[in-house]
Amino acid sequence: MDAKGTLGGLFSQILQGEDIVRERAIKFLSSKLKTLPEDVMTKDVEDLIFTESKKVLYDVTGEEFVLFMKILSSLKNLQTVSGRQQLVDLVSEQAGLQQTLNPADPDSVDRLLQCMRQAVPLFSKNVHSTKFVTYFCEHVLPILSTLTSPAESIDVQLEVLKLLAEMSSFCGDMEKLESNLNKLFDKLLEYMPLPPEEVENGENSANEEPKLQFSYVECLLFSFHQLGRKMPDFLIGKVNAEKLKDFKIRLQYFARGLQVYIRQLRLALQGKTGDSLKTEENKIKVVALKITSNINVLIKDLFHNPPSYKSTVTLSWKPVQKTEAGQKRSSEDSSSSSPPKKPIVGPKRDSRQIYNPPSGKYSGSLGNFSYEQRGGFRGGRGRGWGGRGNRSRGRIY
Repeated sequence: MDAKGTLGGLFSQILQGEDIVRERAIKFLSSKLKTLPEDVMTKDVEDLIFTESKKVLYDVTGEEFVLFMKILSSLKNLQTVSGRQQLVDLVSEQAGLQQTLNPADPDSVDRLLQCMRQAVPLFSKNVHSTKFVTYFCEHVLPILSTLTSPAESIDVQLEVLKLLAEMSSFCGDMEKLESNLNKLFDKLLEYMPLPPEEVENGENSANEEPKLQFSYVECLLFSFHQLGRKMPDFLIGKVNAEKLKDFKIRLQYFARGLQVYIRQLRLALQGKTGDSLKTEENKIKVVALKITSNINVLIKDLFHNPPSYKSTVTLSWKPVQKTEAGQKRSSEDSSSSSPPKKPIVGPKRDSRQIYNPPSGKYSGSLGNFSYEQRGGFRGGRGRGWGGRGNRSRGRIY
């Protein structure tokens, strides 16, 4: 079998053929490569696939991009540190990190999200996310509230914050660390309300308690905690005294509400095992307990004098990393960050779940607790990602 000749012809159809021919050729390539023996998939053949795939990625739909990332991630040559770095560079180019994000354009937002989803599994202690975290801090966080969601079912702000949290564990040396920590700190303050003022009789003057948005705070607090390790004197040396005092008040108020929920969630789950924990309601409560417990650990760290950044937590939507007896968990494992040993595949999207908080002093003001797993594309073609050539191949929402 002339593998290079066959693949050359296949890529020619992908690059030059009509849409239906191109689509079939990509699907054939995706399924066929999995079945080829090692003596056929030589280094030269893999190099050809990588070179030709880069040409294809100049003009692709979102669905095609995900398929090609799966193809490339499965190549043996690209399972090395240098190989993963090449893939990260490829995603960086596709994401358009050299451009300013237009928050009003759902296609631009979608492209950024989908590219980041493909990049996250590639990061490790040797393949850093610094470029991506920097972009998120400098260009995405300041316009977070104005982002247009690419689909009604997506909480785009939470999606962005989850991605930032996952990437923050693998951030290397950052050129503008203090500036970006300030941006992250300011955004965190937006989601950590001040306690309501009290009138003379000691009761709240407002009818409603401020809303505590646990999902957002988990992501922002985790990201701040990860980057704060790189500048441990930030809160005591870089933030003025009044702002620090204000932050401590917000932390205390949030921690009080947090303790109420943790107690109520533990009480609700007490004694439940096996099948009883598998009901939708209880699964959501388990996730809620993970989120609130994570926030509690991180807040305790920041209350140390000076603030500490030593604790490690596993983000609530990530699987817990099991460590062998006698082994210590690396601080870089805190968001399930072990380098992939198997071909990387895109995550699946679970249906969105809403958690209604239990009754209590803080409960009525919190609204719904949302928990969403990120995932890949859903079928169909739509508008183009734009700027990727003349085909206007579509975003597939």
